[in-house]
Amino acid sequence: MTTANMSVREAFVKASSFLAEQGVAEASSCTELLLQHLLGGCTRTELLFRWWQEQMPVELVATWDQLVARKAAGEPVQYITGEQDFFGLPFEVGPAVLIPRPETELLVEAMLHEGSRLFPQGAPLLADVGTGSGIIPVTIAHARPAWRVAASDISAAALEMARKNAQRHDVAARITWLEGDLLEPYIERGLAPDMVVSNPPYIPDGDLPALMPEVRLFEPHTALFGGVEGLDLYRRMVSQLHRLPRIPTVVGFEVGIGQAEAVAALLRAAADWREIRFVQDLQGIDRHVIAIRASE
Repeated sequence: MTTANMSVREAFVKASSFLAEQGVAEASSCTELLLQHLLGGCTRTELLFRWWQEQMPVELVATWDQLVARKAAGEPVQYITGEQDFFGLPFEVGPAVLIPRPETELLVEAMLHEGSRLFPQGAPLLADVGTGSGIIPVTIAHARPAWRVAASDISAAALEMARKNAQRHDVAARITWLEGDLLEPYIERGLAPDMVVSNPPYIPDGDLPALMPEVRLFEPHTALFGGVEGLDLYRRMVSQLHRLPRIPTVVGFEVGIGQAEAVAALLRAAADWREIRFVQDLQGIDRHVIAIRASE
């Protein structure tokens, strides 16, 4: 596919039609995002009112054709542009980390709400376990300047990207970065988080063939799969809670479809909670498990 001697609008029409023929979901919106990226990160308004009728710059034609070819091959548009918005903030993403999902914004909202309610005058320590691109700790540190925030991951590459995102939003100095497996870095340092939040790998191993190609072929499997039932990481984290100096006041987990009751049962067996509730996503799925103890 080539877009030489075309206007930006004509290039959009040709590319979106080509991607749709290749089976790309939401081909028009993907094409629009790629064009905004190509044209220097312009806004949608700038694309439509400044660029739409302009000739596609000749020096960008080859790059544009490459971008469209990458998308046609199934690569997520977020990895092509290197960015994804979350909670109103732009985040750098890449193949080393999972692409942020909109449903995780509901987990952040729940933790912000519970932390503000339970620690109205204090500065709770929130620990994000398996931080990936850093969306959870960066968003929370940005929204709650008084809170203390820590973030951990077993992947050094993920931590590096998380630090970059924290620097981008001027909160890097307020986040403690820890490399290690689940809660082990906190246990080793004797840290006692008031709040623990995690969006761990939870897809059952056997679901691999059914995943969309964008996910199956491009996103890191270590950030996706959680064992035969998808519950391995929850079991391990819950078993580690008693090795912390004290049980956290709030634990918030994102879970897969049909996993909420099983994860709640793990938490009930591990400690006494005043409340365990579920937060549904926009499709009505129990997507987050929030466990709350009485404040000490």
